[in-house]
Amino acid sequence: MKKLVLFLPLAIFLVMGIFLYQGLFLNPQQLDSALEGKPIPAFQLERLETPGEMLTEADMKGQVALLNVWATWCPACKYEHPFLTMLSRRNIVPMYGINYRDDRAAAIKELKREGDPYTTNFFDKDGRLGLDLGVYGAPETFVVDHNGIIRFRYAGPIDQNIWQNTLYPMVQQLQAEAKAEGATS
Repeated sequence: MKKLVLFLPLAIFLVMGIFLYQGLFLNPQQLDSALEGKPIPAFQLERLETPGEMLTEADMKGQVALLNVWATWCPACKYEHPFLTMLSRRNIVPMYGINYRDDRAAAIKELKREGDPYTTNFFDKDGRLGLDLGVYGAPETFVVDHNGIIRFRYAGPIDQNIWQNTLYPMVQQLQAEAKAEGATS
């Protein structure tokens, strides 16, 4: 029995090594989302630009959309912002912003300075909607179908490569499904 105890550290080391080795092949931007296939969580938030104007998840229904979590304190959001602005000019899909745990005045100032790619911005000051969505940090983007169902989650900044190879084909597929069901997009 004493000889078996001597091999215990080696066994623990091997188990830990196997666990860590598997982690090398995971993509940290492809996070599982417990909400994929489920409706956007119910919320009631103010419009970023208009304090007191309340918006809900119902304001997004009826069209395929992107729901992008962003903040002024987020360097990756600043990297992503020019691409989102260019994408909004192409008018392919509406983008809703969730301004996450941010300062309202700073966020409005940044959108005025850098351009506003969002159809609507929800002001999530306390991060409640972000928490309900399971957001780890900004930026994160959710692809939402015309029924308000979350179909995909992407963590990290969107760029041309991510858009072209991951998000755009999904948006096209969902827009085709929406059209087949008689929705507007």
